[in-house]
Amino acid sequence: MAIEINNQGVSDALVILGAAGLVIPAFARFRISPVIGFILVGIAVGPAGLGAWVADYPWLYYVTISNQPAIEPFAEFGIILLLFSIGLELSFRRLWTMRRLVFALGAAELLGAAAIVAVGLHTIGQDWPGAIGLGLALALSSTALVLPLAGTTSAVGRGAFSMLLFEDVALVPIIFALGVMSPRGGAGLDEAAMVAVRGVLAVGALFMAGRFVLPRLFAQAARTKSPELFLAASLMVVIVASVVTVAAGLSPIVGALIAGLLIAETEYRAEVEAITAPFRGLALGVFLITVGMSLDLRLVAANWPSLLTALVFVVAVKTVVTFLLLRVANARRGVAAETGLLMGSPSETTLIVLAAALGAGLIQPSTASFWQTVTAIGLTLTPLLAKGGRLAARWIERRGEPVEMAIGPEGPGTVVIGFGRVGRMVADMLTVHRQPYVAIEADIDAVAAGKRKGYKLIFGDASRTELIERLDLAHARALILTMDDPVLTVHLARRVRALAPNLPIIARARDPEHATELYRAGVTDAVPETLESSLQLSEAVLVDLGVAMGPVIASIHEKRDELRQAIRRDAALEREPRIRRLRGREEVG
Repeated sequence: MAIEINNQGVSDALVILGAAGLVIPAFARFRISPVIGFILVGIAVGPAGLGAWVADYPWLYYVTISNQPAIEPFAEFGIILLLFSIGLELSFRRLWTMRRLVFALGAAELLGAAAIVAVGLHTIGQDWPGAIGLGLALALSSTALVLPLAGTTSAVGRGAFSMLLFEDVALVPIIFALGVMSPRGGAGLDEAAMVAVRGVLAVGALFMAGRFVLPRLFAQAARTKSPELFLAASLMVVIVASVVTVAAGLSPIVGALIAGLLIAETEYRAEVEAITAPFRGLALGVFLITVGMSLDLRLVAANWPSLLTALVFVVAVKTVVTFLLLRVANARRGVAAETGLLMGSPSETTLIVLAAALGAGLIQPSTASFWQTVTAIGLTLTPLLAKGGRLAARWIERRGEPVEMAIGPEGPGTVVIGFGRVGRMVADMLTVHRQPYVAIEADIDAVAAGKRKGYKLIFGDASRTELIERLDLAHARALILTMDDPVLTVHLARRVRALAPNLPIIARARDPEHATELYRAGVTDAVPETLESSLQLSEAVLVDLGVAMGPVIASIHEKRDELRQAIRRDAALEREPRIRRLRGREEVG
């Protein structure tokens, strides 16, 4: 029996697979988010790009996508898989701890931004029902783009995720609210109440099935040792959960999130996450391509002033609202600014709400088309907003935290300059022995990560003279230099010794030669890495050979002292001729 092949579908599939094979490695090579690459591919291969020339150049048919509606279900499936993966990263315990952020911060961000946008649109002539519908639509942010850029474990990711989760849960109530506002006669409160009841029952049924059915299902799949069967079981769980929530009147992404949460409570979480990752990335790429295909560059060029004004207005409102709410929630200014910009653009769900508002008769088709173009542009610019947010956070952190804030009235205690692996270990040991310290680090990302873990850190560039002066090292108990920069370490040791002649200075050295140079610069103790690693290796060998621990430790200490004294003697011998030459010049003078 002959099998007919849809050449159009095959051509579109090959274009998508080719884009995935080229975009991801090419943009990774230049350290650019592949999100931008997929959107640019969508612009290029869509009906407003190369697709517009197919009639004149038929060969372009094979490198363009000619049936956009046919690939949109795959794009929606990509969003569903993304929410599923987010659920896998969560747990019920973590979700419960985030309840205040989700239902307080998330609700305040959505309703606050929607209210301001609605008021702004009403002042320029939009009637109130349409302004409210547009405000709710444009206040939504992109789960599909924001979370891959921010993650869910960082400070920025946690704040963004709490707001995005509330938006996803609120999507169905928003659509029903627009139906109630419809001048044609809405669905009514009774139907909305019925949907709420069905939704609660559906979610309860999923939780019960997940508790009793999922462990047995995945156990059987695991016993077969077949990756294909395990993948099929995983996808079946996602599809069934999404179908159940759709049947109850909820969004399929709610079902996908619940499916991920249920599997996250089982021992199969890591395997499911790994085996579904390739499909999630490919499906998300299809979604991004459809976003690019919805952009007509000629239309954008003809109306760019109004489109740019609208986009700047929406991004500014959402950024400011998010920033202020996070500051009220005691988030750092840098984190609040980065999260605000990241959440600034509209969402893929904005397109759903715009369609609902158009169907309810709240807005005109021309208005819906205009804001759909704004949304597509905003989605395209989301990675750039994320980059701008990171730059803004670094600038704010540099300017916003003076050194004096980290130094108490009793002085800085021990000062640790450099907070890599060595500096972190030193800080841990100081904490164990209850010794006050403050650490200085020039990498703002390392500072932010260390602060989240409770370390006492401030941002600063140790090569700047004014920073050293503001540290009040004359009243410090000790200075520890852990930077992996031999030249800067020597230069800094010499400068600090001139400012604080009696301050103990302990420095990390690369080798005995570097340690000798540090002793000449005035450090109290220099610790060569090669020396310490050799001693630790010798200790391990001797203990493994059966030598008693006590004599081994004693001999290691003796050898360490012997080598350090030799390094100090070398430094002193090299320093003596220099001192004699200086004295000779003084006598001649």
